[in-house]
Amino acid sequence: MRGKQTTRRSFLRKCAAATVAVPFVVNAKAFGANDRINMGFIGMGGQGRGDMGGFMGFNDVRAVAVCDVVDNHLNQARDQVNGRYGNKDCKTYKDFRDVIARDDIDAIFIGTPDHWHAVISIAAMKAGKDIYCEKPETLTIREGRQMTTVARTYGRVFSGGSQRVWGDYNWFHKMVRGGRLGEVKEAWVNVGGPSGACNFKYEPTPPGVDWDMWLGPAPWRPYNESLTKGNFRPFRDYSGGGMTDWGCHTFGGALFTLNLHKTGPKLVLPPDGKDVERLTYIFDNGVKIYHGGGWGGIVNFKGTEGEIGQIGDRNGKKESPPNIHIPNYKGHGGIFGDFLHCVRTREKPFRDIEIAHRTATVAHLGNIAHWLGRPLKWDAVKEEIIGDPEASRWLDRTKREPWSIA
Repeated sequence: MRGKQTTRRSFLRKCAAATVAVPFVVNAKAFGANDRINMGFIGMGGQGRGDMGGFMGFNDVRAVAVCDVVDNHLNQARDQVNGRYGNKDCKTYKDFRDVIARDDIDAIFIGTPDHWHAVISIAAMKAGKDIYCEKPETLTIREGRQMTTVARTYGRVFSGGSQRVWGDYNWFHKMVRGGRLGEVKEAWVNVGGPSGACNFKYEPTPPGVDWDMWLGPAPWRPYNESLTKGNFRPFRDYSGGGMTDWGCHTFGGALFTLNLHKTGPKLVLPPDGKDVERLTYIFDNGVKIYHGGGWGGIVNFKGTEGEIGQIGDRNGKKESPPNIHIPNYKGHGGIFGDFLHCVRTREKPFRDIEIAHRTATVAHLGNIAHWLGRPLKWDAVKEEIIGDPEASRWLDRTKREPWSIA
């Protein structure tokens, strides 16, 4: 940070208080030297460092800053960057606000636990940065709508990190959209279940860990090493469990296959041990998506002309899909290349925040139905749970100060 700066806390308040913005369009002069894209990386656990390595594989990307609240993660990330470029220029930070305050950074990668995604991405977008955020992109449904609104208001490019939606499932997309199964009315998604309360025991906080900052907007609880080592997903304060983790990939794949990725279900039915065997989503067009079940791997589809899963049809035959074009990644280099292309062109990426939010919403609704043990009626246009005030309270969470989102 150069010159006279506002305090971190006043900076965040200033970002949150902004209500009017002119959409921001980037031209080549806004990028770093040699027309490169300078990136800051926040959340440097194993997934974060892996993704950072992927981005550094692009010659037009320069990693210039890394940020984490755990010194071990931070030092490994710094050494990874310096090793890639053969220098000692990579700056390290333990507070994300110091990263997004840098004028020389064009785009931010977010690989923190899920409960930080909305706070960091919204502050970064208001500071003029484009965003690539690992999945699950949100902790709550309301966060997703807030993130989408800010992206549109400030003209930011925001790509979710659900690379498997196209990478793993494009065979299904072509088979179903190409008509091989006839009219498809049922799909099965096999991912983990909902998150719950954290039951880890207290451990002393070691040197080199800023535990209060790791918790951030989440409720306070004593330190436990397992949480900082990636085992946070089963716990509701930080994530939505397997339902949102692999769910953002696989519900995302099913929704895109069925061309339902821009809407949502009208009814969510949790298993009741009687008439409803498994969590069921029902859409306006009559399509049903089940959580669990099926017969052929992580995702299955059934239509009037056949059924397919990961292994192909029920006889294990996996035919070549129809030769049709389905719009997907732009540019070159998969989902990372898609994001970088859109940073330059200002197009919407394949996993634009609106679509990523809609996918995460399906997973979040499944969690809420499980937690309460009753059906939910969902208005996908207004993004409201109908006639259930208790369930509606789960659409968002109270955030610990000073991390509230305006």
